[in-house]
Amino acid sequence: MRALEGITESPFSLIPLPENPSFNSSLTTQKSGDFFGPRLYNWLFECHGFLHNVFLILCSCAFVLYLAFQAKKSFSKLSNGRSYIMIAYYGCLWLVSMLNLAWCIFQSWECASGKEVAWNILSLFTTSGMLFLEVSLVAFLYQGNYASGLEALTRTFVVSGLIVGVDILLKAIYLFGFGIPLFIDSTEHPYHVKWGLWVIHRLVLTAVYGLILFMYHSKWRERLPARPAFYKYIVIMCILNTLALFACVLTGNGASFGFWLYGATIVCYHALYLPLIYITFLADFFLEEDMHLDNVYYSEMKDAGFFDADWE
Repeated sequence: MRALEGITESPFSLIPLPENPSFNSSLTTQKSGDFFGPRLYNWLFECHGFLHNVFLILCSCAFVLYLAFQAKKSFSKLSNGRSYIMIAYYGCLWLVSMLNLAWCIFQSWECASGKEVAWNILSLFTTSGMLFLEVSLVAFLYQGNYASGLEALTRTFVVSGLIVGVDILLKAIYLFGFGIPLFIDSTEHPYHVKWGLWVIHRLVLTAVYGLILFMYHSKWRERLPARPAFYKYIVIMCILNTLALFACVLTGNGASFGFWLYGATIVCYHALYLPLIYITFLADFFLEEDMHLDNVYYSEMKDAGFFDADWE
């Protein structure tokens, strides 16, 4: 009896257990993730949500699989075409596609404690690679239809590399010098300096694409390549960067709609931009190589006398 009375009078039995939000959320996650497993559940459903993560992963995986499926044929056409610019751009597209796939898969790092540095580094290299493709694409097409000389390749890559290098340096100063998480978006910590940098970044891109559109409707139109795909690409990128610029301005002023709109532009950019530049820049090149090979095969068969009966 004395032992039972001692247990009931123990001070620990009178202390109420505090409510721990993280503990309760972990219990909720554990109950909801019994079927998926806790890690898989957090990867799919936490942070940005199921639709956001699955859409990014499916789009990036589908494009990488398409590149892999077409790789043998593409390498053959590139070797026959002997265009240094197309070979280099195709290699850069593969590298950036793999970085973007990793960025889409590891979306949960943005919301995970202890992964902030890894997420910022991955995002920095991924976005810089995509920016390099943007700058070099405009430079390639501005020089004319598929310039293939080493001089053109070197000049274009040097200019693009310098621009992207300055961009990386500036973002690295913000990330590691000032400790501002540029690639971790949160409404709780708005970081007005961060959104000011993104406003400048989007303003420059919007001005560049807007200037090219202006040239298309001016007397300098003949200096641009007469390709409808290039014009459509410039229109799409101008609209996307204008929306992103508007979203950054709204978010910097504390508007929640701006935060949502900015997230939507980021999703569209990472999910659809790489297929867009493939369609704009590489697809026509491979199609032209197919037509060229067909003409070569036809000429060889004609020289061998395969079509002599048709003329008799």
